[in-house]
Amino acid sequence: MEQGKEVKYSALSNCESYFERIQSTKKLPKFLQETLNDAFARIPVSSFPGVPGGRVIEIPADTTIANAVKILSECNILSAPVTNPNAKASMNWRDRYLGIVDYSAIILWVLESAELAAAALSAGSATAVGVGAGAVGAIGALALGATGPVAVAGIAAAAVGAAMAGGVAVNKGIGKDAPTAADNLGEDFYKVLLQEEPFKSTTVQSILKSYRWAPFLPVTLDNSMLCVLLLLSKYRLRNVPVIESGKPDIKNYITQSAVVQGLERCRGRDWFDCIAARPISDLGLPFVSCNEVINIQSNELILEAFKRMRDNHIGGLPVVEGPKKRMVGNISIRDIRYLLLKPELFSNFRKLTVMDFIKTVVTLTQDIGKLAPPITCKLDSTLGFVIHSLASKSVHRIYVVAGDDEVVGVITLRDVISCFIFEPPNYIINNFGFSAEEMLNQ
Repeated sequence: MEQGKEVKYSALSNCESYFERIQSTKKLPKFLQETLNDAFARIPVSSFPGVPGGRVIEIPADTTIANAVKILSECNILSAPVTNPNAKASMNWRDRYLGIVDYSAIILWVLESAELAAAALSAGSATAVGVGAGAVGAIGALALGATGPVAVAGIAAAAVGAAMAGGVAVNKGIGKDAPTAADNLGEDFYKVLLQEEPFKSTTVQSILKSYRWAPFLPVTLDNSMLCVLLLLSKYRLRNVPVIESGKPDIKNYITQSAVVQGLERCRGRDWFDCIAARPISDLGLPFVSCNEVINIQSNELILEAFKRMRDNHIGGLPVVEGPKKRMVGNISIRDIRYLLLKPELFSNFRKLTVMDFIKTVVTLTQDIGKLAPPITCKLDSTLGFVIHSLASKSVHRIYVVAGDDEVVGVITLRDVISCFIFEPPNYIINNFGFSAEEMLNQ
């Protein structure tokens, strides 16, 4: 089977298995589920509240990664549509927009860059890694042991050349993985990543396709909210751009968080209160059980936490201590911004553990906010409590704890949205004109 088909099939099969698991564990009466689905199918996307301020924040494709992080952080958003500076006059949204940049893409780039910086800094000369200082292309990346999108981008050899030209070579034999790089490089890591080329001038456009989390798939104002909810739950999109038929501009930007906050505003309505009063176990929650929760020990390296999120395609981790995994904090994928916006606070990577990182952010970065404390619930909590906690705290996951704060599960925004809907037969192809497989490969 061709690689592209394998990736496409894997993405669809993961979506299918996730949603089937949810539908099989829900204990809601069938008539109630059908009533909810029918109600969401009748609600037009145009009725959903607009983004705060009324204007969708967009990032030009030629923006540097560093400036993109500043925009996301200052606007307190996790992602933004990326515009094509060369297609401002186009009336086709496919020309106007290149995709979405978010912290997921940025963290992938940072970790790949850390690995390359480690390789560059660990080489005494260009010949030590088997490439010339001016070499470019995938062969240079392979010589460094780099794989994946960064190898295809051909950036690895250029990174080595830049490091050699700048005289930034240090110890030989340093491991090429990001955590090892962090453990050994210290300030030199930031010198390469933030001050040396090609990393310093890396643009959003250069990482957009290689580090894509999900397809860029707008819906129109006359689409139904059921369509949006399915995209945000079963099909794992974190955000859905909204356009007006025949016009290229994005009119709204619906996120998982905005939907759950919208559900919270339905409190007091009979249909919502009926479901909200049920214990989470009636909805089959948590879908991610104790043995499936990916966590990080407080004494592990902070870049290992981000690497674990990357490798498992998740947006956050509980920080735990001891064999019983007592929860003492949490790390979110958006926290990567602190490493990029305030590098002077984290120059000593040699002993920077997850807990060191948390304490440093909380005590020294009052100007750019604090890390959100972990939000938890119990196994007997109601769905209404979970929704209220997620909406009022503007967080993306709530951890289920038992006993002495032992983590036994996690509930995400995606899980909550999935509780309210199911997918009618052939829904995607009937609404978009193409199959789910084609959609995930957009």
